[in-house]
Amino acid sequence: MGDGRPLWLFGDQLGGHFHGTPRNRGRPILLIESELALRRRPYHRQKLHLVLAAMRRLAEDLGERVTYVRAPTYREGLRRFGRVVDVHEPGSHAAASLVERLREAGLVGEVLDTPGFALSRAAFAAWVEGRSGLRMEDFYRDQRRRFDVLLEPDGGPVGGRWNFDTRNREGPPRGADSLGVPAPYRPREDAVDAGVRRDLDALCGEAGSEVVGRDGPRLFAVGRAEAGRALRRFLDERLPTFGTHQDAMLEDDWSMSHSLLSVPLNLGLLDPLRVVEAAERRYREGRAPLASVEGFVRQVLGWREWTWHLYWHLGPEYTRSNHFGAREELPGWWRALDPERIEARCLRTTVAGVRDRGYAHHIERLMVLGSHALQRGYRPDALSSWFATSFVDGFPWVMTTNVTGMSQYADGGRVATKPYTSGGAYIHRMSDHCGDCPFDPRVRVGPRACPFTAGYWAWMRRNEDALAANHRMARPLATMRRLPDLDALVEQERLREEGPEG
Repeated sequence: MGDGRPLWLFGDQLGGHFHGTPRNRGRPILLIESELALRRRPYHRQKLHLVLAAMRRLAEDLGERVTYVRAPTYREGLRRFGRVVDVHEPGSHAAASLVERLREAGLVGEVLDTPGFALSRAAFAAWVEGRSGLRMEDFYRDQRRRFDVLLEPDGGPVGGRWNFDTRNREGPPRGADSLGVPAPYRPREDAVDAGVRRDLDALCGEAGSEVVGRDGPRLFAVGRAEAGRALRRFLDERLPTFGTHQDAMLEDDWSMSHSLLSVPLNLGLLDPLRVVEAAERRYREGRAPLASVEGFVRQVLGWREWTWHLYWHLGPEYTRSNHFGAREELPGWWRALDPERIEARCLRTTVAGVRDRGYAHHIERLMVLGSHALQRGYRPDALSSWFATSFVDGFPWVMTTNVTGMSQYADGGRVATKPYTSGGAYIHRMSDHCGDCPFDPRVRVGPRACPFTAGYWAWMRRNEDALAANHRMARPLATMRRLPDLDALVEQERLREEGPEG
């Protein structure tokens, strides 16, 4: 056992449940800023800011217990530190491979289970064993039972149902430009942020820098105290309205009632099980409705954990899944986060949000960005990588299953039962984007043809054979075959794909 060895923490392992447990309490802590890690991929500037600020804030909070090393690579940082270190399971296949090579080189000792998720990887492997298929709903219910969350004394679900999702699908209030709910927690920047911003200014000024997105005021928590305040603000003031409109989109209300806790959760600042237990207490105390609390619990204890474990269970080869044979490269305006080249208002608004904040909520990711990418045939591996680098809460384990499986259906149905794409009618129902848009969601051919409506049918025609075996697509396919203008629509969309909006 290496209990006395220093503990090396990656930049997404920064909470007390990583370094303050009985086994780790008192251990010297090593943090390494790797120049290669910062420069090797086109990260959003605000993502880099959050990771660096969180690491430097932890070093400031823990004082002399932390050795902070800036080095060209992680390997060189370990060599400069000069002692064998233990490390928690890292968050990507690439990082896991690096850790294994560092173990072989004698620089790393023990690899500890990650406390960043409620369920261990060994426990998930035992859960999977003997199952003929993997369903998130089965996993979610077992998570609730295993951790005794939102259960009655007899072991059944509170309220008599496991899932209240049908109550959480309302569109935005008609005529409103915001939900009118209390604002999310907004952190105050300090000297740590100023130092990070200076360093990023220098990085962005280097020749060949691939940093994307705009700088801006820090919107998300990066320290233990900030993460606690952000959690309490959401639970006390925003959780009661979280459920009803969680799938809705409003152009002038980017945060809606969303928790905005994915950043501190994915930086390892919040213990997910403690977060879930705190949400349950709000329901037990009568301070938040069951549908909202259950929906939030499902996101954290269900989908977030499911995504993590599937990433490891499915393995590195999963990232190469490409059920529809999509081959288009991401267009330049997409990679550069240039909304000015986009005409469709929903897509322009969402890309602008990613440019300005490195953030879009889950429906914008799935039904605007993801749906557009699926319809236009963008490579799923390139899209998954883009989400992981362009979003402030993005990491490979987050995006691989979400993008490759759910959004792009590139795995042919291992994660989702059908492709998540639609015509413009869905966006019209769930947002305020269509009113001033130059395109009409009801029109599929002609100058006002909505690129989502027309794109949906053109995509279906292009992939008709690959979709034929999916019983959930039988009715849409039958409708598509009856369209009188299908040939003109397909040709129109082929030409549109050469333009900036698609």
